[in-house]
Formats: sequence, structure tokens, C-alpha cells
Amino acid sequence: MCEGAFTTLSRKGSVPLVIVMAAALLGGCANRDSITVGSVPDDYRTNHPIVVGERDKKVDIPVGSMDRGMTRVQKTIVDGFMAGYDRKAAPVVSLLVPHGSGNQVAAGLVAEGIAKRLHAKGVPSGHIAHQPYDASKYGATAPIRLVYAEMTASTGQCGRWPKDLLETSDNKHWANFGCSYQNNLAAQIANPADLLGPRQPAEIDAARRGVTIDDYRDRYTDWASEVNY
Repeated sequence: MCEGAFTTLSRKGSVPLVIVMAAALLGGCANRDSITVGSVPDDYRTNHPIVVGERDKKVDIPVGSMDRGMTRVQKTIVDGFMAGYDRKAAPVVSLLVPHGSGNQVAAGLVAEGIAKRLHAKGVPSGHIAHQPYDASKYGATAPIRLVYAEMTASTGQCGRWPKDLLETSDNKHWANFGCSYQNNLAAQIANPADLLGPRQPAEIDAARRGVTIDDYRDRYTDWASEVNY
């Protein structure tokens, strides 16, 4: 359409008018192209944003009906679970102990050992909440559950396939595109607060700064001596 209009104007013989109208028509073509470019797929970071918020971290600890204290496996589970516990924030750790199950007595003894181990890991005594739960349906295999809230970075649930993957007529990527990448990136962030803003700079180490400046001056002096020589 743009080419036809330009040919018709060329036959008129009015060069200035032709130039002005051609520029306007080409500008119209450019605007049409910009609309086409506007259908480029959305950014996967927009479709699957990383959100920082408080979530419950939990773990189930198996308890045998004949246990009379913490086993090596149970100690390993507790230590791994509490490795990321923020001692400064000191969130409450809920110790959910089974009640009404076949291993109720054993679970109570193990729970006492877990509470002592939590305290040794930096959890204040007043921040350990013992809570029984109905475990009659579990028989003799009811676990002890540990729960505490922590700040985490995460995205939404992956695996959404609302339509056929081959339907690409709208020139947009599929709904699940980039979700696993965003989830993996969020899981690797040690301090989720880094996503919200920069950290406060640490204080200057005056002694180290003096050593660095002296070293720089010595190197400059040696270089100047070699140049003058």
C-alpha cells in the first residue's frame, strides 16, 4: 500500500510535495512495523517474577517405636535443617510431636533431645514451641515435624501448560517458559534481601588501607626510579 501511494505521487512532478508525502507515508509504514514488533513475547522475568517473602521451612523426622533418644540419623536431619537458621531474627521453631500413635512414647523422648539440640544451635528456650498433633492414623510411623518461618526468594509453581505448545500464532512464548530458570536462581540466593536493595557498606579498615597505600607508593617509587635511570 505504501509503495503504490509513493508511485502515484511521483507522477505529479511536484518534487517537494513528493518528498514530504513520501516521508509521511514511510513514517506510517514504520508505525505499522512498531505495532508488529509490539507482539514480541513478554519477558520471562515478568511472567515468573522472583518474590521475597516469609515462608515456612519444615522437615519431618522419622521416629521408631523403640527409640529412647535421638539417633545419628535424627541428629543429622536436625543439624542440616537448622544450618540456615537466623540467630539474630530468632524465629519461633515449632516442634510438632505425634499424639495417639504407636510411637507416641518414643516420639516424646526424641522430642526432648531435639529441643536440647535446637537450644545448642542458637534457638532461645522461649522460642521452642512444643505442639502435639493427632497422629492416630499414622500407626507406629508418625514423624516429628520441625517448622520455622524464614525470608525466602521464590517464584510461582512451575509446570503450567494451559494450551498446546505448538500454538504459536500469537508470537508469544509458552506459559511455563523460564519458570525453572527463575526457580533455580531464587534457590541459589544466600540472602534474599540482596534482591531488595544494596547492603550497607562496611566500615573502612584503617590498618589495611595504610598497608595498601604504602605498597602503592613503594611500587610507584620503584617504577619512577627505573624510568629516570
